[in-house]
Amino acid sequence: MRSGGGRRAALIALTALAPVAWGTTYAVTTEFLPPDRPLFAALARSLPAGLLALAWTRVLPVGAWWWKAGVLGALNIGVFFPLLFLTAERLPGGVGATLGAVQPIVVAGLAVTVLRESPSWWRVGWGLAGAAGVGLVVLGPTAGLDGAGVAAGLVGTASMALGVTLTKRWGRPPGVGALTLAGWQLTAGGLVLLPVALAVEGMPPAVDARAAAGYVWLGTVGGVLAYTLWFRGIGRLPVTATALLVLVSPLVAALIGFLALGEGLAPLQCAGFALALTALVAGQVPGGRGRREAPERRREKRTAR
Repeated sequence: MRSGGGRRAALIALTALAPVAWGTTYAVTTEFLPPDRPLFAALARSLPAGLLALAWTRVLPVGAWWWKAGVLGALNIGVFFPLLFLTAERLPGGVGATLGAVQPIVVAGLAVTVLRESPSWWRVGWGLAGAAGVGLVVLGPTAGLDGAGVAAGLVGTASMALGVTLTKRWGRPPGVGALTLAGWQLTAGGLVLLPVALAVEGMPPAVDARAAAGYVWLGTVGGVLAYTLWFRGIGRLPVTATALLVLVSPLVAALIGFLALGEGLAPLQCAGFALALTALVAGQVPGGRGRREAPERRREKRTAR
């Protein structure tokens, strides 16, 4: 029991490294990348990293996984990435992070409708508490609201929430690892973005050494490495519990702002930080009806019927 609990804790910690890496996106976007190029930023983050992963694993999809990888790549990468960068450019980081923090609530609803899981009100409640905590941390009196930015943030959050849920539903083909799945999705998402980026933004902008470093960081650490850990965690952890780990991302963004960008943390923000962390940890503990019966057993019962 102790050994199993330790392995689960280690898996949760490794999976949480993905949103830790994503928490750097706002700072890297504003401090390193050329402005007004969200599509190119999304393309540079996804396609090179995906092709690198494919070259390393040398495994291509087979059969239905061609279209499944395309759908997942479009949802998790092709739609989410550019909307994330657009949100980062049009809204203060705190507003964008708060919009992203509602993702666990969306995933909880999709788990019921798509995965046919019993609703986990325990995790829904902690998801709401976590979103409130993130709001206390990152929202300030000067936080402005831009209509296009808010819409981009909400649609991007919904897109990734559906992508996460379908990733859990479809799993991975036998013998295919998380790195391979990440490579498929990053490549598919990048191919979706390529013609759109060229049509909307034209040729790529001039890239200096600072911007190149930002793109490399987002593509390697924030791209292929983060998504490999993320998809590995989705395959082994409850999907709603995994989605709660997304709360780490805005908290890391706030810490970067405090430690590196000279932004302060008021007592109310510290309280929000504590609330969000409590929600993140409590949401990993099974509660309510979801504890009684594993999803795999429920699926086996439906198959037997």
